[in-house]
This record gives sequence, C-alpha cells and structure tokens, in this order.
Amino acid sequence: MANIKSAKKRILVAKTRQDRNKAIRTGVKTAMKKVFAAIEANDKAAAEVALKEATKTIEMAAQKGVYHKNNAARKVSRLALAVNKMA
Repeated sequence: MANIKSAKKRILVAKTRQDRNKAIRTGVKTAMKKVFAAIEANDKAAAEVALKEATKTIEMAAQKGVYHKNNAARKVSRLALAVNKMA
C-alpha cells in the first residue's frame, strides 16, 4: 500500500474508474447477446429493437472512452449486418 497521500488517492480513483468501465463493458456485452439471441430465435422485430438498444449502449461507451470509436463502430456494424442478413 502506498504511503504518499497522492498515491493513495490515485489508487482509489483508479479503482473507481475500473469499476465504472467494467460495468459499462458488461452492459455492452449483454446488449450484444440480446441481439444475437433474437437472431437465433429468428425474431426480426425483436432483433431490430435489441439492435437499437445495443447501438445506443455501444455509442455511449465509446463517448465515455471505454471503447475506441473505431472499435465501437465495428461492433455496431457487425450487429447491423447480422440483423440485416435475417430472412
């Protein structure tokens, strides 16, 4: 454990940010799983609704700096492509 006051604060801030980022990443993964689950169930309407929610979640994560903007764009693109390929 650090002895210097500023180092102690950095540890606390790093932990807080780590927890926040982990929660955001988990939310993104859950949203993506919902889209893929709807695709597996062959439910186009549910997949489109889930895609809209997932897109919002991913873009918010990119805005907050959890994901790089290109990474977020790639995730959204792959989800949209999967939904659009449905019959």
